[in-house]
Amino acid sequence: MPIKRPGKSKSPVRAEEMESLRKTAAVEVDSDRRPTKEAHAAFWASAVKFAFCFGGLQASYLIWGYMQELIMTTKFQPTARVPSGKFPSAAFCVFSNRFLAVLVALVAVKVKHGAFFSNNAAPLLAFTPCALSNTLSSWSQYASLKYVSFPVQTVFKSSKIIPVMIMGKVLQGSLYPWSQYLEAFLITSGVAIFSLYSKDAKTDTNTEFLGLLFLLCYISFDSFTSQWQSRIYKDYGKANVDPYQMMLGVNTSAICITTAGLLVSGDLPIVFEFLQANPVALRYNIITAITSATGQLFIFYTIKEFGPIAFTVIMTTRQMFSISLSALLFGHVIALKAGIGAAVVFGVLFYQIHQKYKGSSSQRSR
Repeated sequence: MPIKRPGKSKSPVRAEEMESLRKTAAVEVDSDRRPTKEAHAAFWASAVKFAFCFGGLQASYLIWGYMQELIMTTKFQPTARVPSGKFPSAAFCVFSNRFLAVLVALVAVKVKHGAFFSNNAAPLLAFTPCALSNTLSSWSQYASLKYVSFPVQTVFKSSKIIPVMIMGKVLQGSLYPWSQYLEAFLITSGVAIFSLYSKDAKTDTNTEFLGLLFLLCYISFDSFTSQWQSRIYKDYGKANVDPYQMMLGVNTSAICITTAGLLVSGDLPIVFEFLQANPVALRYNIITAITSATGQLFIFYTIKEFGPIAFTVIMTTRQMFSISLSALLFGHVIALKAGIGAAVVFGVLFYQIHQKYKGSSSQRSR
């Protein structure tokens, strides 16, 4: 009887097992490669989307800021009732911005909800307080440019953290850690240094004080606006009031307020006469209104896609670009000490962004 030596014959079962293992390994390699390719494609898709948001926000608000300064500082052709040649009404600038914003918001709400006004949304009266404060803050912002430079205005805006904290405490009973008070103090100190050493030789102390007073009104009213909007979301629920409905409600109330203000003040016929003599001023207002509306849409889209931290980074860098662009185009001189003040302000702002990022990262990892 022949003796079977081990290893000499190949078992069919063994061969099938080896083939199965080879196929399994090949599938695993492919499955390892596939997510890598998908992740690579997703990364570039996200990068393109972020570049679109970054570019859209920068373009919208850099042009918006430039046109604001151009409108309020250009000496146009004088008219009978405006012999100075300066644009006669900051309220009309606010009106033109709100008018286009209402149209854009109507389209956005109609597309998203199928109706211009939803029964589930907050009533129009609920938006009136923040619409009034938003109108007054925008008016103060335009008016301040008659007395202070755009770089001073831009850096001064960063100090609104203090009135935001005050309004949060008064309206919603918010509590803040001591570190936020320290950051607010540093930002305010940086703003004060920048404002002190950015004096224009052509601007006297009285007019500069008036400009800073307008800026103080701006940050106070703007802080109330954001806190009241948060209160609306809290009272009526984010499920019933989305950002586009908020945009529509606030701007609808604001357009009523600005129209009434133009009629009561008598600015409307003065502005019409001025625009007839200076059609370029009308074009400036139209461009400002368009970039204001596109900026709001980019804000909503960016926050939706990348969250508030990425949006804050983009807008903080936008402020730095705005200062540089204004200094370049309008000849503002920024002294070394003023630059140090600005560095303190933006340094604290970026530190705040970093802390928020660390906080959100730790929450996601839990």
